[in-house]
Amino acid sequence: MAELRLVELSAATIVAVNNMSLKPGQEQYLAPVSYGIAATVINPQTSWQRVVLDANEVVGFVSANFDPEAPEEHFQSVLWRINVDADDQGRGVGRFAVQKLLEEARDRGMDRVNVIYEAGEGGPQAFFERVGFTPVGETEYGEVIAEVRL
Repeated sequence: MAELRLVELSAATIVAVNNMSLKPGQEQYLAPVSYGIAATVINPQTSWQRVVLDANEVVGFVSANFDPEAPEEHFQSVLWRINVDADDQGRGVGRFAVQKLLEEARDRGMDRVNVIYEAGEGGPQAFFERVGFTPVGETEYGEVIAEVRL
């Protein structure tokens, strides 16, 4: 693996992000990438979307929102989405993306980053716990709210 780097989502990388593959069973835990990309149009001032490159190959995507004025605390600094291409999972790409997200949150003066996910076999919970998220609550729909304190 070459040195990983993070770049802003752009016209040059969006097609590759949309074409990333998932491992069997992961699709049930992830909305289509286009939903995450649409957040930039809806909240351009608070949305943060980055692509993880290995050399010049797109291997991951991370989307977050930083809005200290959000009425619900868990939406003030939140990881909305993280995708790592199926062939690149298990190589540290996701951990790298989360570390960069946490750095960005610190730089913005945030004291935590939250993530909301659906629990279940084959779901993202084990990954989120490995990278430091701790469950702290539940949404009204039964999804897990987890956080990393900065």
